[in-house]
Amino acid sequence: MPLPTQDFCFCTLALREKYRLLAQQLATDLAEQSPGTQLVVGTDRPEAFQSCSNVLAFELHQQGILHCYHDKRFVLRRALTQYRTAIQIDADSRIVQPLPELPPRSPGVSSHVLENLLAHVSRYTPERLRHLQKLAEKLQVPLEKVSFVGEALFSITNDDAQIALRFLDCWDLVARYLELHGIHAGEGNAIGLAAAKVGLTVAPASWLDPIDQALKHLDASAQGRRLSQGQKLQRRLRYHYRLNLARLQALQNFDFYYR
Repeated sequence: MPLPTQDFCFCTLALREKYRLLAQQLATDLAEQSPGTQLVVGTDRPEAFQSCSNVLAFELHQQGILHCYHDKRFVLRRALTQYRTAIQIDADSRIVQPLPELPPRSPGVSSHVLENLLAHVSRYTPERLRHLQKLAEKLQVPLEKVSFVGEALFSITNDDAQIALRFLDCWDLVARYLELHGIHAGEGNAIGLAAAKVGLTVAPASWLDPIDQALKHLDASAQGRRLSQGQKLQRRLRYHYRLNLARLQALQNFDFYYR
């Protein structure tokens, strides 16, 4: 992996062919709109990005039990080993305008969308509130002070490797708890909880606004595809494998996950 020439990168998750193709297009956009900026990609087929000179691809397979929304934490973990700031964007995004030079950035989590977590969950997914309250109690975090972090575009700036690692480890813990209790989306809640637990600052950042304005989101997840019976069976088997593996791993911390 070449040494970085900038202190920031973009990163994204690209699992399965549709998202690999979208991430390839995103890399092309990035090369045109922000020459010299790297895209770190976690993907099940790193060789698919061999021709993309601005991509640092590494092998990653789905870890989430049902969906892979929380799996972007593994991409951020890899990106932060090379860069001070990792900017997470969705693979199904197009960059349609030149990106500006980045100003100095404060350490912590930044997003163009921040909201009180209690207010956000009460408005959009009130059925999750009971589990989030229980989780906050286990983490010893006052839920009313936790932020929901908009996950479509956010960044982590790392001036302390230890706190960044603790944040990502806590995200692991929170993601697994939520998934084992049937909550497979809404990673913005997990990000806010993990940041609050380890004392990582969560704050708005105006420098993300022009990046947001330069992005066009394609919402590829809403464009379903027809699966054969064999593909459906394979997907179901993989789901049960991940579920049972997660249950076994959770037994090592039984009180946290199940009491």
